[in-house]
Amino acid sequence: MEYGTGKYLYKLIDGWAPKELSSIDVSGLYIDHQDKVYVLNRGTCSILVFDREGNILNSWGEGFFKRVHGCCIGPTGCIYCADDGNHTVSKFNQEGELLQVLGKQDQPSDTGYRRKSTFFESLSTIKRSGPPFNRPTGIALSSKGEIYVSDGYGNARVHKFTPEGVLLFSWGEPGSAPGQFRLPHSIWVDKNDRVWVIDRENNRLQIFNAQGGFISQWTDLNRPTDIYIDNEETVYISELIGRISIFSIDGKLLARWGSEGEKDKNALFLAPHAITVDSHGDLYIGEVSMTQTGIDRGSKTVQKFEKKALF
Repeated sequence: MEYGTGKYLYKLIDGWAPKELSSIDVSGLYIDHQDKVYVLNRGTCSILVFDREGNILNSWGEGFFKRVHGCCIGPTGCIYCADDGNHTVSKFNQEGELLQVLGKQDQPSDTGYRRKSTFFESLSTIKRSGPPFNRPTGIALSSKGEIYVSDGYGNARVHKFTPEGVLLFSWGEPGSAPGQFRLPHSIWVDKNDRVWVIDRENNRLQIFNAQGGFISQWTDLNRPTDIYIDNEETVYISELIGRISIFSIDGKLLARWGSEGEKDKNALFLAPHAITVDSHGDLYIGEVSMTQTGIDRGSKTVQKFEKKALF
């Protein structure tokens, strides 16, 4: 079965990951220059590394993270991971050796945030923006190696650091106006150093300049979770409602598919949370189906869609 439209047609590679795999939730995905797929997950080993065919090459991170969320890979191959459970962002080499930590472990900033019985009740307790971090969600690097962090479940802020981890400045506050956030959930820096922030519970994407100045927003989204921009400036976005959307760099919708409303274990998607693309144009989707629906999808927690060749 094919998904998408036009030049964005894909075929699901059923059973791409090993059948015995249980990642519980896949919260982040990234692909390096060798097309190795890094799967940030909430199973036993937080980092699983696959080749394009779905074979496991490496795994690490057991016992290190409290609750992993988003990730990115730098130009030298270093991996940055956000842990919204212990309020830190950590940098590793490809073998899993810890190189750098931003934030203070188990010391969240004071934003008024308190855990309540439901997610939306908890989110409503955020009264003000705060310094790094209170449950950070995503990381991105600029062309100069500057580190941007979306922060996140317990804050309403984006922070910019030097490559060495010195805080330069922050922006954002709780709300729905331009430049405000209701859960900055993921972040991307494009080749022009514009900063793209997924503002999940405002159902939008916001675009800023490198100084945090608001440029524009896209609103044709429903609880977006993650963003990837390829070398052709095609924008890929996952949405928690059970679909993915593909746009041009100026916001034109190019393709969209999913399984909105379907919540059984056989649905195409239950809760897309992470999205990435390899050098062949193939698409990878990670889900948090256990957190959202209580269903462990096993190997389907991460799925691969092969891009159809056009002749």
